[in-house]
Amino acid sequence: MVSLTDFPVSLNRHNPMGKGLARRLVLGAAVTALLAAAAPAAMAQQHSDSDSVLSSFKLEREAAEARDQARLAELVEDSDALSAALEEAEARRDAAREERERLEAEMAEARQALDEIGAQRDAEGGDLNAVFSAVAGTSGELRDDLGQSLLTLGADVDLPPRLDDDAILTVAQIETLADSLMGLTAETGLVRRFEAPVAAGSGEVAPRQVTRVGDLMAFGGGQLLERVGDEGRLSALEHTPERVGAVLDAYQSGDGQLLPVDPADGRVIEALSRQPTLLERFHQGGAVGYVVVTLGALGLLIALGQYLYLLRVSMTTRRQLANMDELSNDNPLGRVLQRFHAFGAGHAPEALEARLDESMLAEQPRLERGQALVKMLAAVAPLLGLLGTVTGMIVTFQSITVFGTGDPQLMAGGISQALVTTVLGLITAVPLLFAHTAMSSRSRALIGTMEGRASAVLADRLEADRKALQPATDAKQGSRRHADAPLA
Repeated sequence: MVSLTDFPVSLNRHNPMGKGLARRLVLGAAVTALLAAAAPAAMAQQHSDSDSVLSSFKLEREAAEARDQARLAELVEDSDALSAALEEAEARRDAAREERERLEAEMAEARQALDEIGAQRDAEGGDLNAVFSAVAGTSGELRDDLGQSLLTLGADVDLPPRLDDDAILTVAQIETLADSLMGLTAETGLVRRFEAPVAAGSGEVAPRQVTRVGDLMAFGGGQLLERVGDEGRLSALEHTPERVGAVLDAYQSGDGQLLPVDPADGRVIEALSRQPTLLERFHQGGAVGYVVVTLGALGLLIALGQYLYLLRVSMTTRRQLANMDELSNDNPLGRVLQRFHAFGAGHAPEALEARLDESMLAEQPRLERGQALVKMLAAVAPLLGLLGTVTGMIVTFQSITVFGTGDPQLMAGGISQALVTTVLGLITAVPLLFAHTAMSSRSRALIGTMEGRASAVLADRLEADRKALQPATDAKQGSRRHADAPLA
């Protein structure tokens, strides 16, 4: 321990500078003594901390070494187990390889024996193998062909079985095939009546009384039926012709004994079912067809109205001809003669004739009314049909350009329009021409009757005027001869 007495310092109290220096020296000595006293304690504490860290590091290292040793022991044990498993797997592989080689050898022997048996069968069977193969093939083809046949409807008969072409047929298989063929053959000549679910054109399925005639047809409710789908369910044809449906109804109800037979295996009936009705044909004409039919209907209405008017005029004219003393204004002849008589007497023949012509010309437009329009429509209808033909062919060529000629249904719309519009134009023009001819002939007959009777009245009038003037002319000539007598 250092004491302040260890420092021999003389203090001069009378010297101020010396007194301050002495004080600083004393303070420095005291601080140094304190540091010297604290240094051993700090070094002792630092040494204690280093020992604790070193001991903890050693413990952790020992623990890590223990874990590594344990892992290493486990790996050694696993390696031994893996080696044992590998040896066991190799043993099983060798056993399986030997088994495979044994089985391959047995298979080769079996194949060789099978070939020998097949060769022996071919040698001993001769043409019988070909017969078996043909029978099996025929049986399979019949089963496929009769899968959608009508023969199995309402009948307890099976289709021919499907046989193996390379197998030897047994007696049981041949008997089954024979029974099936005999049963199907018998069904071709029988008429079966039964109830079965039938799908209508709307998709609704309902039970219906069905009549099957051999393998020719099946029908029910006045509609022809067909088998559709893999299950062979009955479905009504889209359209059954009315005359065919009436015959089927009569036969099914027992009122008829005739049936329509399709010798083409249903193709004719199918074609008839696809044949469009008159309304469907009309819609195939498209917009041009609608215009043609509308104009034709308008022309026929005009012609009908005018022809009825001419018939009424003909009746009133005949009544007028029967009673010429009483003129009526309900017919052209009466009106012409009324105007002619109202003109008065004392006119020149030329004036009377002009007045009569004027009266007849006034009546002529009523008699010829509508004829020009009907004639024009009769000429326009075929031209519109030709227009529809051209537009339909344009549509057809456009379909060919886009889709090619592989699908005829894509071209059917344009072709139908082209043909139907032409037919509609001709059908419209022909009755319009007949109507125009009837109107014109009737009107000409009335005009001829009116002109003939009016000419006769004019002639009577002129003859009466001439007779009325004859006495005055004779008297004048007599007085002239009397005046000229003395001169003679």
